[in-house]
Amino acid sequence: MSIMRSRVLALAGAMAVFVGACSGSATPVPSASPAPSVAASVAASPSAEASVAASPSPSPAGLVPPDRIKTAGKLVFCTDISYAPEEFYAADGTTAQGSDIDIATQIAKYWGVPVQIDNTGFDSIILALNAKKCDLVISGMNDTADREKQVDFVDYLSVGQGLLVPTGNPKGIHTLADLSGKDVAVQLGTTNLDALTAENVTLKAAGKPQINIHGYQKDTDAFSQLALHRVDAYSTDSPVVAYYNSLPGNAGKYEVGGTPINPAPIGIAMRKDDTGMKTAVQAAIDAMYADGSLTAIVAKWGMTNAVVLLK
Repeated sequence: MSIMRSRVLALAGAMAVFVGACSGSATPVPSASPAPSVAASVAASPSAEASVAASPSPSPAGLVPPDRIKTAGKLVFCTDISYAPEEFYAADGTTAQGSDIDIATQIAKYWGVPVQIDNTGFDSIILALNAKKCDLVISGMNDTADREKQVDFVDYLSVGQGLLVPTGNPKGIHTLADLSGKDVAVQLGTTNLDALTAENVTLKAAGKPQINIHGYQKDTDAFSQLALHRVDAYSTDSPVVAYYNSLPGNAGKYEVGGTPINPAPIGIAMRKDDTGMKTAVQAAIDAMYADGSLTAIVAKWGMTNAVVLLK
């Protein structure tokens, strides 16, 4: 999502994109056409906890949840529901949808329990997990060495970072180095922010102007800065870049700057002391690859050409 993210998506041929952000308060993201809904009904406002009701189904052979999940009778995920196409609210403002929501729902179905999605800010999502406010985190989160010191991971896809720029790419932004002296918008607590910060170290050493980085609590707020022409580029994961670039309402407004940057695994996070959880989640992800459900979810959300499958 500090807690970071990484995602890759190729909608309408769009891949990695970077976007610059300028100072100023965040503003609402321009309205977009509703995306496909999923079998998840959320009874909460966008800023509150979202309870997703999933119809339990018998667990396939060998797919057994940890005992405490069976006792609790539900599986709770912490997710920052502001990162389309992986997790975001439908047009009704209460229904959580996206590829990660579908994956979470499928795991719960394997285990025969309902799934609950708790909307949690990305910059505090690992803290929430370790405080036992949820059982797992699924939020397009990169599996990094720093995060592995805090939590365990089961990886499920590999995703790169991207840049979104105005159509015609007037500033010629194709790489991180091209962001020298330009304004870029990015979500706080993400690997995208880390990449920009690291690039500034390189630029400074070379005596070149640094990137003017503008961070926002929500990824949607970072995108809005580009939509309002306040920045030169918007930095996020490739799937998100492709998603915004593919929306009918955005036709002709933006383009992807360059190709996906540094693809890396994203994973489901769990507490290190959560006995049996890692083994159970790994078995569920293996089953999703084996039965084709994970590939189908990736295709459903237009991510086939933007992510790397692990199996």
